[in-house]
Amino acid sequence: QVQLVESGGGLVQAGGSLRLSCAASGRTFGTYTMGWFRQAPGKEREFVAAISRGGGSTRYVDSVKGRFTIARDNAKNTVYLQMNSLKPEDTAVYYCAAYVSGSTYYTAFHARDYDYWGQGTQVTVSS
Repeated sequence: QVQLVESGGGLVQAGGSLRLSCAASGRTFGTYTMGWFRQAPGKEREFVAAISRGGGSTRYVDSVKGRFTIARDNAKNTVYLQMNSLKPEDTAVYYCAAYVSGSTYYTAFHARDYDYWGQGTQVTVSS
């Protein structure tokens, strides 16, 4: 079992930046692939980014490539999402998620593949 707690959300103007953090409990953080998802009002939950358990492989949805960066610090049991050049369409609740991975490089992008979820943090981008 792992518990995930997100932080760092808030209100920002278009073009601005935010960094989300997700702190995980437990001593086996390095065995989890970590992902970020988001859900806007009236829309389905959407994959944003994922990082492999060792950090050597990452995956992004096309709409955030070049603007968002996912990173992890296994010593601190924390995964980050640096969000730059934010747009109003990035407004959503952002969720951290995790699953125990048997692969060093593969990163899942379907929500159904993730077993553990945080409570979410609101990101609002004003135009």
